[in-house]
Amino acid sequence: MSASTYSPAPRGRWIAPRAAGALNARLRVPGSKSITNRELVLAAIADGPGLVTAPLHSDDSARMIDALRALGIGVAEQAGSGGFGPDLRITPARLSGGTTIDCGQAGTVMRFIAPLAGLADGDVLITAHETALHRPMGAMIRALRDLGVDVEDHGSWSLPFTIRGRGHIRGGRVEIDASASSQFVSGLLLAAPRFDVGLHLVHTGERLPSMPHIDMTVEALTRRGIKVSRPGTGEWMVEAGVPRARETAIEPDLSNAAPFLAAALVAGGEVSVAGWPARSTQPGALLPELLSPLGAVVHRSGDVLTVRGTGRIHGGEFDLSAAGELAPTFVGLAALADEPTTITGIGHIRLHETDRIAALAGNLRALGGEVEELADGIRILPAALHGGTWPAHHDHRMATTGALIGLRVPDVEIDEIGTTAKTLPEFTQLWERLPDGGATGGATA
Repeated sequence: MSASTYSPAPRGRWIAPRAAGALNARLRVPGSKSITNRELVLAAIADGPGLVTAPLHSDDSARMIDALRALGIGVAEQAGSGGFGPDLRITPARLSGGTTIDCGQAGTVMRFIAPLAGLADGDVLITAHETALHRPMGAMIRALRDLGVDVEDHGSWSLPFTIRGRGHIRGGRVEIDASASSQFVSGLLLAAPRFDVGLHLVHTGERLPSMPHIDMTVEALTRRGIKVSRPGTGEWMVEAGVPRARETAIEPDLSNAAPFLAAALVAGGEVSVAGWPARSTQPGALLPELLSPLGAVVHRSGDVLTVRGTGRIHGGEFDLSAAGELAPTFVGLAALADEPTTITGIGHIRLHETDRIAALAGNLRALGGEVEELADGIRILPAALHGGTWPAHHDHRMATTGALIGLRVPDVEIDEIGTTAKTLPEFTQLWERLPDGGATGGATA
């Protein structure tokens, strides 16, 4: 799979299907982007060939694969076992430079590949799509320099920049302010086993968003035999070593399941997602407890998670600091709630593909919503919404939020549904199956 060979999502304007009655849907979602890209990195620096089964095939994972291939790693497809595309066999090799890596819009690629590039022999130019060049990279550049890596950014502290790899990174103690993204921590931890003396990483910021993603990284390292300890709050120590090669099955992406489960609250009825893991470090694993106060009845039977709703949505106060990627879905629910809703702990989502707080507020106001932006969140008041254009702002989660609101509000038109290809190319196909449970529409304009 590469950025040019996997099957992309439909592109262009898309009218969100409106529910004509209560839903009764059951589906599976593809693999987790976050886990897929972590396992690809660890497989690339392992002690032998490994297999990643049921991986996500999307823009973000294709960018990661292309990046690893550019560094000399072998990535080959073989018959898939997960139902959403081929499995991936990864063959490690000595990392080589003399290449350019285009991260597209993938934050995990730009933050995870930069430390690997320091381990390569030769120069690696790291860049991204023009809509992602604004994404924070200064903390990573500063940390790599503190570790002795030569980084040429022409004083911009941002992409594009060149890493002049020397084949190794000494490692040791380094401080980083990862307040803007936990991906800075994860990127350094993933490469740390191959540092000469490992890594002692200390977070110096006042807050660290999305701790579940760091737990996910630590778990992935531990499963491959790498010792990781936490001597204090905001500190991690990774011992030098070579990750074990293994076969790794990727869990479904629970955050991508969020708008589907939320649809049961919007339209009434029930939506079930099969393949739900018994335990998970994904932020989406918090969905059952987060949806219940909004009026959801959540039930689990085996690996099937079911959410039932009546079409009435309650408001409330929610701290989503551990799961900021779920915020757009919760804003969509709040826009249709019968009480005010305040969502906090999400100031860092202003630095994603777009300023998500400002974009959500602007989109809702354009449809008649009443919204107040907060320093660390957003407050939504009940209001009668009407149809109109819902800009995606080059952001997959903005697009899926528009689809969620469109289940109840007629004539909501997402201006670029193709943004969902970033993590879920099958989004429109899966979403338009909701009509089997009582929704109509879904035409491409």
